[in-house]
Amino acid sequence: MGVSVLDVRALKGTRFAMLTAYDFPTAQALDEAGLPILLVGDTLGIFVSGHPTTLPVTMDVMVHHCQAVSRGARNALVVGDLPFGAYQASLEDGMRNAIRLVKEGGVGAVKMEGPWFTLAERLTASGVPVMGHLGLTPQSFHQLGGNKVQARTEPAVERLLDDAQRLEAAGAFAVVLEGVPSEAGRRVTESLGVPTIGIGAGPHCDGQVLVTPEMLGLSTGPRPRFAKTYASLREEVIHAARAFADEVAAGAYPDPEHSYDWALRS
Repeated sequence: MGVSVLDVRALKGTRFAMLTAYDFPTAQALDEAGLPILLVGDTLGIFVSGHPTTLPVTMDVMVHHCQAVSRGARNALVVGDLPFGAYQASLEDGMRNAIRLVKEGGVGAVKMEGPWFTLAERLTASGVPVMGHLGLTPQSFHQLGGNKVQARTEPAVERLLDDAQRLEAAGAFAVVLEGVPSEAGRRVTESLGVPTIGIGAGPHCDGQVLVTPEMLGLSTGPRPRFAKTYASLREEVIHAARAFADEVAAGAYPDPEHSYDWALRS
């Protein structure tokens, strides 16, 4: 058995990384790199499907990508996002769709955005581990007026603290903090007995997560301030594609090494 939610809980007070994965080969590579947690994020709506927000992502799409990542990750804990509309309408919807991500998608835990305490408690009691997500919640894009930094005032930080503590009490094994000032990230992290995982929440969180296409330099367009790029793979892809096209045009590919010999058999 690979990394479990108990292993993740035990990471409290350490520094660890989580990355997003949306497909089989990426999951294999990130798993081989030793990442303890892979998140099948609804950000796939932006970075795989080309939508401007995560809102159009459906349960069927999430199940499909969770299946691919679960097949590729042999050791990492795979966490699947509950997409917008999968749990907001009713507790029953949330239960049904979270269980679907586990049964059909093969994930070891689900993540949901916002202070859904009753749902977290019910899922945990039903055997579905829950990762919380507070601060900037992209599924609330329209309500928040865009992807803006949250918890900028003392009352807002107090609400964030209260929500995080209530999620922990409801059974969440970790809490993602997105788009909040570093001081807010520190205060929440110090107040919880479970790990916090920051994305634009400063250096004090226990873990840090990035969106893999941004981390690898595969995406285009403006990036949020926290999205550090560790490679420039988009340029590598363009270079390789052009080299292939040039060899085809010149007749250099396929050469004998990459062709099958004709052999008559009697």
